[in-house]
Amino acid sequence: MKTLEAKLTKIGNARGIRLPAEMIRKHHLDGGVLLEERDGEIVLRAKAAFVKLSWEETARQMASSGEDWSDWETPTDGWDSE
Repeated sequence: MKTLEAKLTKIGNARGIRLPAEMIRKHHLDGGVLLEERDGEIVLRAKAAFVKLSWEETARQMASSGEDWSDWETPTDGWDSE
């Protein structure tokens, strides 16, 4: 693991850091980053592009997952008896 020192830069009323272009490319950060605050550290992760699936694609993925979806076939809230 490579450790780099980064200085905080004033951006308006906030502070920011600059990441080297090589690091941005290497970790695919061009689309933005997610910040996760943990005990004593801040983790940066690439923001994954959100892909909305169509109903057909969703059904195909559910069918191919091999999970048992039979619990969803019959309502269990009492509405089926009315």
